[in-house]
Amino acid sequence: MGDGKQTRNEEFQSFVVGRWPRLMRTAFLLTGEQHAAEDLVQSTLEQVYVAWRRVGGADDPEAYVRRVMINAHARRHRRRLREFLAPKDDSGLVREVADTGDRIAQADDRSALLEALARLPARQREAVVLRYWEDLTETQTAEAMGCSVGTVKSNAAKGIAKLRAIPGLADMVTHGGRK
Repeated sequence: MGDGKQTRNEEFQSFVVGRWPRLMRTAFLLTGEQHAAEDLVQSTLEQVYVAWRRVGGADDPEAYVRRVMINAHARRHRRRLREFLAPKDDSGLVREVADTGDRIAQADDRSALLEALARLPARQREAVVLRYWEDLTETQTAEAMGCSVGTVKSNAAKGIAKLRAIPGLADMVTHGGRK
């Protein structure tokens, strides 16, 4: 019996180690603050650990974890906790290596993008982050947000339109936004 629990613990640990940077990046983009992102990821992983037997055996455990994170963020937003999406000091952020085709990650002025994201309503920000930064499909984004594909399309389109309307930021946003 102890061996099964140890195996589950090792599987969970391996999952966390492999996904930590991406989970932190997503959480930071949703919350805009390093400590809030860490709290969001930690609380998400606490919830997931309890159900790891079921989650680890799922077809896509990462999608399940993403959904838990989005739900946790939405609960916090509903409580109207203040979020700061443009920290004064981003020295503690987990740095990512830009993919050659990822124009947003290559942007010189990340603070302008973070400030722009801060202007978006929470659901539009979630849709934009998941669709265009995390590169999820509309279906995956809908599953993560717990809504319909049409709602994802609407929120993402409105969010991208607001980002494009900001002077100087339009060059950072992919034109057409479709992959």
